[in-house]
Amino acid sequence: MKFLLLLLPLLLFGAKPKLLLLQTYKDQNISGWLVSEKLDGIRAYWDGKHLISRGGKIIHAPKWFLQEYPPFAIDGELWTKRGEFENISSIVRDRVPSAQWKRIKHCIFEVPNTKGGLLQRLEKVKPYEGKYISIIPQHTVKNKADLIKFLKTVEAKGGEGVVVRDPLAPYINKRTGKALKVKTFHDSECEVVAIIKGKGKYSTVLGALQCRLPNGTLFKIGSGFSDKERRNPPKTGDIVTFKYKEFTKYGKPRFPVFMRVRYEKKLSAKK
Repeated sequence: MKFLLLLLPLLLFGAKPKLLLLQTYKDQNISGWLVSEKLDGIRAYWDGKHLISRGGKIIHAPKWFLQEYPPFAIDGELWTKRGEFENISSIVRDRVPSAQWKRIKHCIFEVPNTKGGLLQRLEKVKPYEGKYISIIPQHTVKNKADLIKFLKTVEAKGGEGVVVRDPLAPYINKRTGKALKVKTFHDSECEVVAIIKGKGKYSTVLGALQCRLPNGTLFKIGSGFSDKERRNPPKTGDIVTFKYKEFTKYGKPRFPVFMRVRYEKKLSAKK
């Protein structure tokens, strides 16, 4: 029995992969770089034997889903279509995989441990493309205007944003300026209804704000605060401005980020 208890964590967790992570685009020179849509799915790293989440958890995909996977590492997003993050998450995180996995595709944007530029690395996956594996299309951008045009096209279709990458850079298994995320956020206001203490290094200061939208929907804002703002947070009843990407199907803002306190005390629905 003790042996089974010790073995259980190994069955639930793989080795936490060292992954390529994105920095944010801040008007860098990206002429000649490759751009692709940033898919709003679940990150999944295939180590040659298992699908592993960014945090190191084993993803319990059906055996038939993994039948034609390559014997080498690939990295991408488990995805169905735009605007389905909650559904994708529900399917992928289920310990007992369901037939809903037939809707999932592993959209590949990287081939770790492979030499050459990005396009050369992705070539290695082409023989394995099929029903459940696909390579995310890459497009060359001439300049910033070209990048923004591509971004607006993706957003107009309901996409999350785009990723622009140096095509000549080797694979880098950490956060890098050779791979940049580009998004456009909206902003809105909400009323602070509670102050939530943080954890770890923020255990004595603000961790998050519990907020209420004009329609009564409650949600939390946990990022965007300076250290000074965490020590002296907004007060209950304050109206704050935040930015966000979109609303979930439950009416909550996705990726809310604190911007500032709005000093007017009355909150009304936006027209």
